Amino acid sequence: MSNKNTITFEEPFITENGASIPQPTIAYRSWGDLNEARDNVVVVCHALTGNADADEWFNGLLGPGKTLDPTNQFIICPNVLGSCYGTTGPTSINPETGTPYRANFPKITIRDMVRLQQQLVDALEITGIELLIGGSMGGMQVLEWTIMDDRPQAAVLIGMGKAHRPWAIGISHTQRQAIYNDPNWNKGYYSEEHPPKKGLALARMIAMISYRSDTDYEHKFARLQEADSDEFQVESYLDYQGQKLVERFDAVSYVRLTQAMDSHDVARNRSSYVEVLGDIDIPVLVIGINSDLLYPVREQHELAQLLPKGRYRRIRSTHGHDAFLIEFDQLNKIIKPFLIETPTRIVHY
Repeated sequence: MSNKNTITFEEPFITENGASIPQPTIAYRSWGDLNEARDNVVVVCHALTGNADADEWFNGLLGPGKTLDPTNQFIICPNVLGSCYGTTGPTSINPETGTPYRANFPKITIRDMVRLQQQLVDALEITGIELLIGGSMGGMQVLEWTIMDDRPQAAVLIGMGKAHRPWAIGISHTQRQAIYNDPNWNKGYYSEEHPPKKGLALARMIAMISYRSDTDYEHKFARLQEADSDEFQVESYLDYQGQKLVERFDAVSYVRLTQAMDSHDVARNRSSYVEVLGDIDIPVLVIGINSDLLYPVREQHELAQLLPKGRYRRIRSTHGHDAFLIEFDQLNKIIKPFLIETPTRIVHY
């Protein structure tokens, strides 16, 4: 049994860059029940185009008898600030103007996302968090949670590092350029009838190449062509993936969220990586993926070494970065022993 809810805060949310977002709303889903102490909590953080429906995209980990078990824990997955799935973002109506924010929605950071999630957790009167878990942009949020809040007892980070590096920033930049060069973009001001679909679709195609690996594409497509066509199957696949995203996501949200990912740097405006990460005094499991082109395993290995109670494990997969949404058997085998060893009530027999 799960619940889908929203909370709207009356006080404006002030971003790291000083922008004011009036009456921010955060959407979330939850599974299970809070205990009397309100501390049997697992927070799941989603990736770039994800949403609060963690039971769908994390279904191999979340459910009765699984690693994240709602019969024992209160599991919550908030939709991030800037998204288009219920939390305030570019598609939301600005209460001060009565029109959608669109390009007027301010730039945000990973820390902004976490601060709004903290407000949600405070509103639910949650006193402790047994586990935080997330992959990719979700992992970035989890890492900031461990720095910004003293309630977490343990964390699992998958497929990301201590900062967004030039390689990943460059890929994000090319995706945004695809959107900016859509004739319907017009600096983010577009009509409902004419959204920048082509630009968003192209951005997704670029992303899908970085999310997978050459081996994965070789196995899937080789040099096969569509029947009665000179189009390669890989071309058809990328076209399909682009169109799928256009049907469910917003272009300005895509721009703002990729910019937020580029902001990820735990040392930014703080101190050194050694000092910032050295202060995280909870067990943290850092999981890499051997075929990840976007966030190579050296980033996870480095991060685990910088964390006083960090542990590094690796998934072996041909699926590239997307393996954290596919290789659930491996994830369960890696995460369950970690949870048994950590001082939380999450015990798997």
